[in-house]
Amino acid sequence: MIHRVRPWKATLITFDPRSPLVIDTRELGRRAGSMHEVSLTVPAPTGIGIMSIGVPEGSEVELDIRLESVIEGVLVSGTALVQLTGECSRCLDQISDELEVDLQELFRYEDADTRGRRPSRGSPENDADEDDEQHSMVGDFFDLEPVLRDAVVLDLPLAPVCRDDCPGLCPQCGLRLEEDPDHLHDVIDPRWAALGGALEPISQTDHDKEEG
Repeated sequence: MIHRVRPWKATLITFDPRSPLVIDTRELGRRAGSMHEVSLTVPAPTGIGIMSIGVPEGSEVELDIRLESVIEGVLVSGTALVQLTGECSRCLDQISDELEVDLQELFRYEDADTRGRRPSRGSPENDADEDDEQHSMVGDFFDLEPVLRDAVVLDLPLAPVCRDDCPGLCPQCGLRLEEDPDHLHDVIDPRWAALGGALEPISQTDHDKEEG
């Protein structure tokens, strides 16, 4: 069954409560100041990453988070450790690594202000909140997946490397420079290339005359 609820800012919240990243806060309660520690390992959802590197679907995600009940909702803070696979941007070798990211987010109760006051439509307070993405509770549950996804993607390198000193590939022939560190190509100045071609037949003609 899919839960759907409209929080005060009229954004439709939809998630599957069976998802391993949906967290139950009933043990925490709603008394402001109460805290609850959660440590669990869950399978990674699909599509966390960028073109060159990302988190394999189904790989282990280790969560160590603290839930704190506040007036507005549940404040979540902690870390997530994920596995990474990708391709080195220099030598194109496969990369396997891990990444730890910090998580911190406030999940608002469905009635975002428990004191009964809601910002009026068009007010500066409401406009400011509309500009920021809000995460809301659905009953006693919240979905950590969007927060995890954003934290990981923002921490991924745009040009991952297998190691900091990876020499990469030869730009002319594609040879792995790690296999032949002394690999070189004779570089001819293009300004002299045409002259070299013109001199070659002249030299051959002179050689034929000498033999004759």
